[in-house]
Amino acid sequence: MIRFLPYSCAAVLWTILSAGSAAQTSHPFTFAVAAVADSAGESSSLASLPNAPDAQKPVGQTEKDPDTTDRAANKSVPTGKQQPKRILGIMPNYRAVSAGAIPPPPGPKQAFKIATQNSFDYSSFVFVGVTSLIAEGQDAHPKLGKGVPGFWGYYWRGFVDKTDGNYWVIFALPTVFHEDTRFYTKGEGPKFKRGVYAASRILITPDYNGHDTINASELLGRGIAQGISTTYYPSTDRTVGSVAEKYAYALMRDAATNTFREFWPDIAAHLRHHP
Repeated sequence: MIRFLPYSCAAVLWTILSAGSAAQTSHPFTFAVAAVADSAGESSSLASLPNAPDAQKPVGQTEKDPDTTDRAANKSVPTGKQQPKRILGIMPNYRAVSAGAIPPPPGPKQAFKIATQNSFDYSSFVFVGVTSLIAEGQDAHPKLGKGVPGFWGYYWRGFVDKTDGNYWVIFALPTVFHEDTRFYTKGEGPKFKRGVYAASRILITPDYNGHDTINASELLGRGIAQGISTTYYPSTDRTVGSVAEKYAYALMRDAATNTFREFWPDIAAHLRHHP
């Protein structure tokens, strides 16, 4: 655990310095997308995103209270289409935006709050406990041992994995790249298209100006988190193949989570009508 602290401190310092120096700088990926679109005589706005952020909102705006802006954005959204803050009263759902809602872009303060909520929610401790118990039972990392000591070895590593990844993907890199990595639900249309759309959000996301761009925060953030994890897992788990497998799993998990969020209002409505 101690070996991990220098990385965390360096990450926080780097994020603060980078965010400050880039406050009024265009996102490099957005610039590339815009250049291609402009050369073809087309707009680079997020035409395919049903509820993209307001493209006219300036990047350097003063942040408002997240709860207030969320309530205001949901006023025009039918109750049956709204995304709850928790699914089944357990699963945190702070990153989902209801279909049709157009909230302002999240600034560093709101992004940090969401990352913290996702990391230290009571359900996170339970989830890591369950996955750690399964991993210990399957002897996924033999060098971590068995029994209570082995379970603890799995638990704290799993919790650091989850927390580290959350702060990179939700707060640090979005602040630097000016990306809005919340999941904007589609809410209607053919189920197959909605599923593909939801899963693809790990690759595509809007920036602060509502322009479609590569989801660098997700792709780089998960990679950075996996790279850091090699400092506290046994040497046998530091191979390229092992790290690549964990990286792919993290992306697939996020894609599956987005898909579940997309269809949750439909599932909830079905459950309400079929007790």
